Amino acid sequence: MAHPPHSAPSPTPPDWSYCGRGATPEEPVGCRGVHVPGRTACLAHLADTDRDVYLEALTAGSDIDHRGTPFTPTLLTALLAALLDPATGRPRFGAARFESATFQGPARFESVTFQGDAWFTSATFEDAAWFELANFQTSAWFEQAVFERAAGLGPFVCAGRVHLSGATFNGPVTLSFSARRVECRRTRWTSTAELRLRYATVDFAHAVFEYPLTIAAEAEPFVTPSGQPVRELPFADAPDATVRLVSLRGVDAAHLVLADLDLSGCLFAGTVHLDQLRLEGACLFDEVPTGTHWWRRRPVRFTQRRALAEEHHWRANLPTAVRGWNVAVFGAGHAGPPQLAPVYRALRKAFEDSKNEPGAADFYYGEMEMRRHDPTGTSGAERGLLHGYRMLSGYGLRASRTLGWLTAAMFMTIVLLMGFGLPQDSPKQEATGTVAPGGGKVTFEIEKADARNPTGDRFTGERFEKALNVTLNSVVFRSSGQDLTTTGTYIEMVSRVTESVLLALAVLAVRNRVKR
Repeated sequence: MAHPPHSAPSPTPPDWSYCGRGATPEEPVGCRGVHVPGRTACLAHLADTDRDVYLEALTAGSDIDHRGTPFTPTLLTALLAALLDPATGRPRFGAARFESATFQGPARFESVTFQGDAWFTSATFEDAAWFELANFQTSAWFEQAVFERAAGLGPFVCAGRVHLSGATFNGPVTLSFSARRVECRRTRWTSTAELRLRYATVDFAHAVFEYPLTIAAEAEPFVTPSGQPVRELPFADAPDATVRLVSLRGVDAAHLVLADLDLSGCLFAGTVHLDQLRLEGACLFDEVPTGTHWWRRRPVRFTQRRALAEEHHWRANLPTAVRGWNVAVFGAGHAGPPQLAPVYRALRKAFEDSKNEPGAADFYYGEMEMRRHDPTGTSGAERGLLHGYRMLSGYGLRASRTLGWLTAAMFMTIVLLMGFGLPQDSPKQEATGTVAPGGGKVTFEIEKADARNPTGDRFTGERFEKALNVTLNSVVFRSSGQDLTTTGTYIEMVSRVTESVLLALAVLAVRNRVKR
């Protein structure tokens, strides 16, 4: 894919004392490299003798400032050699400022230690950029940086934050590092990319990518080319290497793969093509509060399921909120049921497309919950139906709830039949007939006495067996043939409809739970 040409340099001069070499009427600013201390030119345009004097004065751990400076591979090599630590044989910077610098050839920062902040904000890497085994002891800033060719950022360790917001990667890139936080807001990727991380909290809001991009958590430490594990001293006290994604807002997820990430605090509202997101491995979501809670002296329990961070934030701010909902979801804003219902629907489809049918069930439940609470997009009648559907069967997913209602309905039917539905005694048949005078054909009429309403002790073992037989047949919508009173006939009719429906809902719930 062809990349658009770089825009012309800004005519606005930088806010530091700059070199100005090569200024022309078309480019009145000229070289933007900051002055070397005590000189009137940048490191690239210093006279050879002055450059040698400057480099010889540097020692391992020196702070350097080369903002806006153009670096050739030879010049960068000379700078790294001047900062070589005799004890380790590796370059060591104090604070390093390379904002708006241009690296005209391969930029190799392998095994470099940055004791202070490393600033590469708005820097341009015209060729490959390599930070193999670099060690950032505070934070690394690559905001607005441009990587024109393939880049390999890592594996390295950053004790603070890695700032990649607004950076542009025009070639394939692999980012492998251990860091406390990774900022990729509005980062642009125009080729394939893979982020393999440890310990990090990742903000990916409004990132743009046109090719497959993978964000994955590494369970084991990174290894050096020689096969040795990379030392992660800043994270020695960390309980685990969990990677947490906190935002995908504004992202087109059609080409995104997430693997083994903690998504319990991730903001999904506003993500495009979320149904095409691929979730691999063990991606964790938050869950609804467990146990029994109290609101105005009434017990409140929630059906256990996975829930989005935005739902936690929304419920925690309701007047009816109970403990357990997480109100501290930064950036959740005013997302509520109208915004979250399509998010749950898209994630459900993503799980189903990945053949994780059981995992999709929780997101279907969440979608129904959001529709039930949405007064703008769901009519009152539909919300009433959803409320009943939830109460009876947990939206067709909770077989135990339906079986509970079925058991209660059967018990009530048995009690009503024993009390009012079974007759006092089984009606007996009577046959009467007449014989014509002189013999001949005899005609009989067989009549059955009306069932008498029960009196006396109605709750006996015999009556229980009869009521149970009627009830069990009603569940499968079949008549038992038992004689009943008029009231009992109506009880049986109602139970045949009600209990058959509840049995069907229970079967559907089991099927959905297994299928999903």
